[in-house]
Amino acid sequence: MKKILFALIACAGLSMTACSLDEYNPKEITGDEILATYDGFYGMQAQCYAPIYGQLYTVTDFIAMAEGGTDLWVTANNKTHTKEMFYYESLVPSANKGWDKAFTQMYSALGLCNAVIGRADAVAENPEYVKVLKAEAHFLRGYYHLLLTTYYGPITLVTSEPSESPILAPQRNTLSDIYSLIISDLKTAVEVLGETPFENNRQRPTKAAARGMLARAYIQGAGQGLSENGKSYYELAKEVAEAMIADYGTSKMYTDINDMWADANNRNNKEMLFVAGGVIDNGDSNFYWYAQPGNNKIFGFTYPGLNNINDLSGIKDNKNGTAGSHAYGRLNSGIMVPTKYLIDAFDMSWDKRWENSFQTAFGRGSFLGWSSPTYEKATFELTAELCAKYDIDPQHVGKKIYPLYNAGDNPVKAYPNAGNQYTVRVWPLGNTNGLYEDLVEVKKPYVIDPTTITPAENRLFLYLSKKKMSDSEKAQYQFPIVNIDDMITANGSWVENADAMTALKDKTSNVWQMYPAMNKYQWGYDGVFYGSNLQVKNGDIIILRMAEIYLIAAEANVALGDGATAAQYLNVLRKRAARQGVSESVWKLTSADKEVVLDEYARELCGEYQRWAVLQRNGALKDRLTKYNKRAAAAFQDHCVWRPMSQTFLQQIDNAEEYGDNGYGTTAKSGLDGYLQ
Repeated sequence: MKKILFALIACAGLSMTACSLDEYNPKEITGDEILATYDGFYGMQAQCYAPIYGQLYTVTDFIAMAEGGTDLWVTANNKTHTKEMFYYESLVPSANKGWDKAFTQMYSALGLCNAVIGRADAVAENPEYVKVLKAEAHFLRGYYHLLLTTYYGPITLVTSEPSESPILAPQRNTLSDIYSLIISDLKTAVEVLGETPFENNRQRPTKAAARGMLARAYIQGAGQGLSENGKSYYELAKEVAEAMIADYGTSKMYTDINDMWADANNRNNKEMLFVAGGVIDNGDSNFYWYAQPGNNKIFGFTYPGLNNINDLSGIKDNKNGTAGSHAYGRLNSGIMVPTKYLIDAFDMSWDKRWENSFQTAFGRGSFLGWSSPTYEKATFELTAELCAKYDIDPQHVGKKIYPLYNAGDNPVKAYPNAGNQYTVRVWPLGNTNGLYEDLVEVKKPYVIDPTTITPAENRLFLYLSKKKMSDSEKAQYQFPIVNIDDMITANGSWVENADAMTALKDKTSNVWQMYPAMNKYQWGYDGVFYGSNLQVKNGDIIILRMAEIYLIAAEANVALGDGATAAQYLNVLRKRAARQGVSESVWKLTSADKEVVLDEYARELCGEYQRWAVLQRNGALKDRLTKYNKRAAAAFQDHCVWRPMSQTFLQQIDNAEEYGDNGYGTTAKSGLDGYLQ
């Protein structure tokens, strides 16, 4: 194992790292002597978490790398600005690109983790607390190394704290060595950590988190052909996952998938094993330093710009060219659109994961107070022009469409001094009084069950239908209905303009720019906005949850030839996703193979930073792209089973040509030979 320190690790320019231990403590504690105190040690340890919410899980870099370039996602209207990650086009090592920045972010805290591990024994105060903090550092070191090797393959292990003598000719470590350290770190964390997080801080790992991350490490390493003491990693992944299921059962699972994504459960989710935690109303003392709470715009990455159909949505561009809504937030950064495969993977007749993953029915929002639209102003009448433009049957001319949401407080009450911090509530169907007391608080306002939408509905301005609806069926409804299949071309890409959408009669309509919006990161509860900034929502983002353990158990069992047992684990997830009254025979599996498992991963974890890793370890990237993402398949090459090595890193070492770029042709060698075992 090699100690390595590049300038990008010590001074990454990310505001989350510093150039010496003197700067690592938020209380400005300096020097070895002070770092041997509990306060100094505690402050240094806290910053080991900084990259998680500060960068990895709140900006586009990592989600594009972890979900893009798979069978699940394409870009909105076939955009090209993210073509490298989503389609492998022009993908090479490039400084300051998302995959380059993610590499830096993953490496940035490793020196700190090692400093915590190495200095713990010198701290005399609070030995039991120090023991836990050290175990957390082992967990984080294992976690960061697992991220790095998952995406970049054989990287260089970092096992020492930063020094003033950097190694400028680093060597890679073998996959066996890398996973050996990861497993060792996670096992150490399992032994020490408790079932509740230290200081009751939801962002700190527990024993269950360490066990779950160990299962993930084993299953990822299994796909690289690794073994330990004569046992394959598949066997070990099965053992760890099944032991967790035996110990926790469904106590760490919701029995109804609606509860999994309910707003009330976002900050304290029983299924969560490890989480990137957001601030609460800009003043959360239970929050790690330097986590950059103003960065989290992730909810907008998966939503279309509703301002593009502002005559329906009521959301208009402001003077800065951005569109804001208290009900939805500011939606001007959408990049991720589900593939036809992902849409078709859900059978919405029984599977509630469809609407718990994607919002396809949209309604206006009112705001009772300030200068935003009142209930009356948010209500609009269908004119002959609107009906013609959006293909609404003329029988509905003169009817009104009422608001669906309200994101304001009772105007009779005094406004709290907390920016735009209100719970998004729902106006009941059939009640058009616009009275605050009539509002209903639902589990998650953006989860709209398509099976409940009837011709009586008068609160929607657009519905994207997964089910193919005929013109005569659409005519019964007083709002535009667009069949999703009409928005997807024969090659599987989404239409790029109005002319390409043959079902669109009026080519002045921008309906073609809409798409199903992934709503897992769209929150509407009090305290989630970053003050009055509608573009930032600081909800918790789950990194690892119990459902993944069931999927890992199924994946390992299939690899070991036991499809029947795998099906039993998948059925636990399918049962809680089933609609009430649906016969068990509709959703229950009797056996499973690799394809069945991959499909279940898609339905359960889409958008949760796991898809590329799942396909990579199953050797399924090329096959799945060929079937379901033809544009990506056209540019995919064999070396794309690893992401490009960081160009920033390669520019700062003396042996870049030998270290290699993972086979992308910008260095003399790939650097992989002899390390893929």
